[in-house]
Amino acid sequence: MTSPGTYLRHFALTHYPFEAGIDADRLFPGQALKEAEARIHHVIERRGIGLLTGEPGCGKTSVLRRVAASLHPGRHKLVYVALTTGSVRDSCNLIGAELGCPPATSRYQAWTAIRTQVSSLVTESRKQPILIVDEAHLLRTEVIEELRLLTNFEMDADNRLCLLFAGLTTLRRRLTMAVFDSLTQRLAMQHHMAGLGRDEIAPYVQARLTIAGAPADLPLFEPAAIEALYLASNGLPRLINTIAHYALIAAHGAGVRMADADHVERAAAETAVRVTKR
Repeated sequence: MTSPGTYLRHFALTHYPFEAGIDADRLFPGQALKEAEARIHHVIERRGIGLLTGEPGCGKTSVLRRVAASLHPGRHKLVYVALTTGSVRDSCNLIGAELGCPPATSRYQAWTAIRTQVSSLVTESRKQPILIVDEAHLLRTEVIEELRLLTNFEMDADNRLCLLFAGLTTLRRRLTMAVFDSLTQRLAMQHHMAGLGRDEIAPYVQARLTIAGAPADLPLFEPAAIEALYLASNGLPRLINTIAHYALIAAHGAGVRMADADHVERAAAETAVRVTKR
């Protein structure tokens, strides 16, 4: 494989166009992202509980980054955590740490500290606390229930904490179980995020290339390659990024300036092998 510097020079790029981590305000504003963002802001305004699900790589974290970047720090206190399979006490301690609470030695102490801090933010600092729990499909049942109870203030008469669960499609299916009836009845938003549409693939790819320094009038993917990208990725941005990256490597190796459908199909096959081996 040729060196990165040669790869970038070959396509006249300043950096890799399909890497993660671009600024939130430069994310491609696809229809799925805009709809999810609008729904999350609605939940925040209502100070309710929301559920955002989607397949791996559909852009859930991207939309959460967009929402986070749009919130005014003087009016909102955003707490973002990616909880896994820890206990209730561990989960509450992690959330509490993000709120500035000292470590607790018991589940009740941790829970109480969070509630106290949330009330202080609302009544004293005049800030709206927002708790985003990412990777929520990994949570234990008792942790999900405990998080719901954190939102109960004055027998549900006062909404102080906005809570958003984000996770894979399996979370949506889990919440249909009877044990979660109390939570699902209180959901102000349930949204399943889709990938990019077929007509969004070309502008998405070009937007990423433009950010990386490619001239807007010099496409690096043939039209057939764009269609192949859609078919191989089902519109999932993360897969598009991976396949497009390897397609450009293949085009570079062939000494051409545009990736064709064959480059994309070979890149998709390579990506499938990499995913299988994980």
